[in-house]
Amino acid sequence: MNDILRLALQNQEKARKIIEELRLIPIWKSVGADPHLVGSLRMGLLMKHRDIDFHIYSDPLEVSQSFAAIQKMAENPAIRQIEYKNLSDTEEKCIEWHAWYTDHTNELWQIDMIHILKGSFYDGYFEKMADRIVSLLTPETKQLILQLKNDTPESEKIMGVEYYQAVLRDGIRNYADFEKWRIHHPVNGILHWIP
Repeated sequence: MNDILRLALQNQEKARKIIEELRLIPIWKSVGADPHLVGSLRMGLLMKHRDIDFHIYSDPLEVSQSFAAIQKMAENPAIRQIEYKNLSDTEEKCIEWHAWYTDHTNELWQIDMIHILKGSFYDGYFEKMADRIVSLLTPETKQLILQLKNDTPESEKIMGVEYYQAVLRDGIRNYADFEKWRIHHPVNGILHWIP
């Protein structure tokens, strides 16, 4: 196994341990919500950007229910900061939570928990996108995506779907070409792409 795959697997294992330690899934279920892992961890494409993404569904979508779950999670002393955004009156029909967790090696992880109204437009959308991307991955394209993510400077904030589009749809094979590709494919808001 090469170094890139080894590092990706190590980070994915750390992420899964954090989910267990925080009791993230049982906590959300305890308030009647249905949590689903989304994003790069779900796809096996988590690299060095330490983030964990969940979409959590309930009907009705209640602020008090959302706060009850976050309160339980915040009792863990490794949670250092939490941000809240109420978008329940927008197309997204969600409450956004962003939490920062410090692991035992003092590395900071971002945990994005998007609490979404069940049955709204984004219900299941990103799960379907992730599953479709996984179905298209080959060992070569997985390696390329992980390499591009690894080559990205820490200061750059790039959405995961940008890498997936560039490699899987447009055949990008190195970071220099990826930088050029991004100039011609700017992202404004949520990037809708199910291949």
